[in-house]
Amino acid sequence: MNLRINGRIWLEADDRFFGVGRMELLEHIQQTGSINQAAKAMKMSYKRAWDLVQSMNTQAATPLVSTQTGGEKGGGAIVTEEGLKYLDHFRGLQERFLAFLEQETRQLPD
Repeated sequence: MNLRINGRIWLEADDRFFGVGRMELLEHIQQTGSINQAAKAMKMSYKRAWDLVQSMNTQAATPLVSTQTGGEKGGGAIVTEEGLKYLDHFRGLQERFLAFLEQETRQLPD
């Protein structure tokens, strides 16, 4: 038998605030400058992506994503300085968590 320990980690307050999926969403927004394009890249509906952004922005002390409505050049979205801080912190947290899971898996009995 090839056992391994698995798990997920997220930040939460009253509700889930930040996890791997939201980290990926912010990364895609950062790359594309668009919630819609980020949603497409993740094969997620725009409404779901918008709801996740709204949830993060509402729970955070300052918004993680800033949006601009359409116009001549179209709308867009940017990850704010606060959002970049959460991305950086969560990436490190995720790396440490995965290392912990790997270490604990190595200690399982054969």
